[in-house]
Amino acid sequence: MADKEITEIPLWQKYTLSVEEASKYFRIGQAKLRRLINENEDADFVLWNGNRPQIKRRRFEEFVDKLNVI
Repeated sequence: MADKEITEIPLWQKYTLSVEEASKYFRIGQAKLRRLINENEDADFVLWNGNRPQIKRRRFEEFVDKLNVI
């Protein structure tokens, strides 16, 4: 049986990011991200996988681009 190669997709190519990944990518603390998610539960940048939020990277970039302060 051949070994399966596991390839890691770079963060900047992923469609969705976990809170931990988004924290690294956007350089925003996890607590602040969770607060933004809780304050914007129906925002188009949040995708719920059960009770776990996933952040749509490009949509969140657009959301952040419109802000002056986080």
